[in-house]
Amino acid sequence: MTDLRDEPFSPEIVASEKVYQGAVWDVRSDRFRYGDGEIVRQYVDHTGAVAVVAVDDEGRVLLIQQYRHPIRHRDWELPAGLLDIEGEEPLLAAQRELAEEADVTAAHWEPLVSTYTTPGGNNEIIHLFLATGISRAATAHDRTDEEADIRVEWVPLSEAVDAVLDGRMRNAILSIGVLAAERRGVGGA
Repeated sequence: MTDLRDEPFSPEIVASEKVYQGAVWDVRSDRFRYGDGEIVRQYVDHTGAVAVVAVDDEGRVLLIQQYRHPIRHRDWELPAGLLDIEGEEPLLAAQRELAEEADVTAAHWEPLVSTYTTPGGNNEIIHLFLATGISRAATAHDRTDEEADIRVEWVPLSEAVDAVLDGRMRNAILSIGVLAAERRGVGGA
């Protein structure tokens, strides 16, 4: 098989209801026809998100560290954020998030990869972009809550890949982003 790809499939939805409305995302319960029967599944109904693999002229990738309550860790991540502004294109959201989370802008942008984060539990798709031609933003962004103490580090891309493959950094989006960037030959790889 030479053309491996996910296949869209639209079963008949018999019933769908919002069973929980959250501050960031909701939970839905759908009953749908599948095969000879009906199935009920609950899932997080997500707005979608973006993430940025920002690589400087020295082949270093920008990583941020912040507290994530569900896993009780300050994990290393890529600058990222929700597609929560109505009508905002993913590229514009990525540019906004890079500036908001790391006070950085980039001259060059290109799509890197898009992925479903947890297709068995939510419908979130995240679009990762490669950003190069890095410079400091004109103004610093005010941060609150978990973002108030974000730690920002520029790490050689090869070291980030090693940390992922050694299991020292386990954030899925970070893993996909740095592996895709290395595969593309970014940062002198």
